[in-house]
Formats: sequence, C-alpha cells, structure tokens
Amino acid sequence: MSRFWSNTVKGLTPYVPGEQPKLSQLIKLNTNESPYGPSPKALAAIASANTDALRLYPDPNSDALKQAIAKVHGLNPQQIFVGNGSDEVLAHAFLGLLKHDAPILFPDITYSFYPVYCNLYDIAFENVPLNEDFSISIDAYLNKNGGKNGGIIFPNPNAPTGRALSLKNIKDLLDGNKNSVVVIDEAYVDFGTESAVSLVNQYDNLLVTHTLSKSYALAGLRVGYAVGHPELIEGLERVKNSFNSYPIDKLAMAGAIAAVEDQAYLQKISQAVIQTRTELVKSLDQLGFETIPSSANFIFTKHPQHDASKIATSLRDKHIIVRYFKMPRIDQHLRITIGTDEQCAKLIEALKEIIN
Repeated sequence: MSRFWSNTVKGLTPYVPGEQPKLSQLIKLNTNESPYGPSPKALAAIASANTDALRLYPDPNSDALKQAIAKVHGLNPQQIFVGNGSDEVLAHAFLGLLKHDAPILFPDITYSFYPVYCNLYDIAFENVPLNEDFSISIDAYLNKNGGKNGGIIFPNPNAPTGRALSLKNIKDLLDGNKNSVVVIDEAYVDFGTESAVSLVNQYDNLLVTHTLSKSYALAGLRVGYAVGHPELIEGLERVKNSFNSYPIDKLAMAGAIAAVEDQAYLQKISQAVIQTRTELVKSLDQLGFETIPSSANFIFTKHPQHDASKIATSLRDKHIIVRYFKMPRIDQHLRITIGTDEQCAKLIEALKEIIN
C-alpha cells in the first residue's frame, strides 16, 4: 500500500473485469463479447473518419450521435446522454443522480461494479436478495425501508443470471417508487427483453442505460448512452463536464453513428445469438446441466453432480474460457457467453469429456 494514496483509494476494492487471456486457439466465452464482427457500415465509417482532422478535438456534445440515437428511439436529443461505454455513463449516474441521504437499492447478485461505484463516491447502499429462482422481486424493492430509498438500479436482464423482468414489472416498480431515480441497465436488452426506453416519456424518474459493446459488437470502441427525462440528462451532463468534456472521440463517434443507424445488422446478429443460445441450452440439458432461463447473450448454468470451479478449470485446460464467480449462492454456477455455433459445439464436446 503506497504512502501516497489518499484515504479514498486505500478503502477501495476495485472492479475486476473478465479475464482477457493471451492464449492461442482460444475459445473465449467469459466476457459476453459478440461472436460476430461489427456492422460493416460502422467499420467503413471509422475508416473514413481516420484523417488528419484527428488533430482537432471532437464535438464535446456529441450532437450527431445523440441525434442518431434519439431517432432510433423516437425521442429528442435532449433525452440522450453519451459516454465512454455504459460503465462511464453509470458512474456519472451514481454521482449525479443516486448520491443522497437514503441508501440506494440493488440486487445481492448483480453487476459487481455497482458496489464499487458506491464505495468510490461514498454512497450508502443495501442489497435486495433475489428470489430462490434468481428472479427480481418488485415488491421487495417497494417494501424495503418503508419504501424510502436513494434510488434503485439493476440490469434487465440481470447479470450474471440472465433473468429478465417484463415491462409490466418495470411499470409496477415505477408506479410505486416515484420519489427517487430508477436506473434500468439494459446492456443485454437486445437478446430477448422488451426495453424500458418506451416508458421514459411517462416517468420523469426513469433512466435507461445502453451499451454498444454487446449487441452492436463494438466492445473495443467504448460507447454507451443513457435515455431519460431532460432534467436527468442535464444532471449527467453537469457531472460529465466537470470530469471529461470530450468523452467520445471522432473515430468512436463515426462508428457509433453508423452502427446505430444499421438496425438491420443489429437484428441479424442478435437473432443469431438467440438461436445459438436456444440450441446450447438444449445440448446442456442433455448433459444434465440446469440452466436459468436467459434473455441475455450468456447463460447461467450448473451441473448438480460436478463442481463448477473444477469444470471451469478443466475447460481452461482445453483452451475454453468461461466465467466462474466464487460468491455465495452462485459458486456452483458458470456464466457462459454465447459464441458461434462452432464454438458452442466445441464447448459441448469438451463438457462431455469432462463430466464423463
């Protein structure tokens, strides 16, 4: 521990991202990246933007990107906020919209960056346990602390479980929680869940975050955005302009705009992932695995007769990487990213050898 660290840094437990191993002939199913490349239109736009104009700063407001996103959702640019991946967008939301006297609420099993942000920004929080089947209970949030909270946040579908709430569930939560912000993190929404973006004109306390890292296959570009009431967006802009006034560079902006405008390609590769997910679950069922219903580009599964950590280690020996969480309630589950049909077939062959 460095003697030059601030007390804030000394008390931090940083987020640990999924492993990015440098192994040859690797089947990488641990970080929920797309198995397919980005839209060719996005790649062409990035190449076209690679000029000597890079010596100039990008548009600090990312107006063209906001307009493209707004058009897709049938909204106006004043309802859109953009940042370097949804993680940065979420960080600004924690500081700008969720830092209050009352604790914020999120699931006990969820995206592990949430408690990191709380510790970084000194935000009180309480976990709301998932049900036994790993589903989110809306009533549990509405009844927690007599209905008083500093905000509510969770992914939909949730991570790492993949379970999703219906739009009716989200509306029930918003109808019963009108005095604090509700953040719905929709990183995986394009793989089988109805988006809450359609509700932002009805609820001024709803913020919905998206990323281009998953369904748009642009994890390397680092672009995310939030959708909400203009007053919520203004709060995020105030934080952003006190932290990083030029968050989206010219290349990222060009690629993101082209990707967002190419909805046909988004639908094509999202449907491909959904189809592969269905087939993978069937194959795992035949091997005796128990898989939670997933609306994401990953599945959460366990085998009742085999230890999850040992399976993960054995898969790694075969150059197949999946995600194992050594945490209460889920230490016998594996999170497996949906790869190509060929990758998933090799995963099943490897699992057959391991469990037999």
